Amino acid sequence: MATPPHVDPHQRSQDTRQRVLQMAVSLREDRPGGPVDYFLALLQDRLPLWLSILHDLSHRAGKGSVSGNLLPVARAGIDHYIDVQSAALPAFTSPNVTVRFRQALRDTGLGPQTEIAPLAAYLAAEQRLGRVRADADPDASARLLVAGCFHRAYIEMFVGADACPARDVSAREIVRELRLEPAPQPAGR
Repeated sequence: MATPPHVDPHQRSQDTRQRVLQMAVSLREDRPGGPVDYFLALLQDRLPLWLSILHDLSHRAGKGSVSGNLLPVARAGIDHYIDVQSAALPAFTSPNVTVRFRQALRDTGLGPQTEIAPLAAYLAAEQRLGRVRADADPDASARLLVAGCFHRAYIEMFVGADACPARDVSAREIVRELRLEPAPQPAGR
């Protein structure tokens, strides 16, 4: 597998912001300043940071521990989804907006794979180094980590932070339960 060319993180963030703006143009409601505008403004602010955190994992392959590298990602994911979900719910009360949003995601290339691809690439690199179990599926594991963060944020948003484990605890649980790292071999082998 060829190594992807290095992309300047600042440029990647600017590209992401531009793609969110393109999406905003296609979703713009007749009433500026509504929930869709608020959601898109928040997404424009938060998504570049979240994607930058995911892409920065590529520099961590072979360094530290896999779980140690994923822990701040899981915590950042929980924080990202708490911020974004709270604005998304009021924005998508109209089926028309939801359909237009789906099309805008396709048109701008900002769908779920935008998050999954860098995380899966990191896990595949660690797998090639023998630091992730050989039978682990990097794409499925990446989707599960993101899903765990999304779910944790969703639960906190609806029932409150006091009804959930702390965000740091949740991040550790998500990473631990992926069970990506090979089991230690018994001494003498």
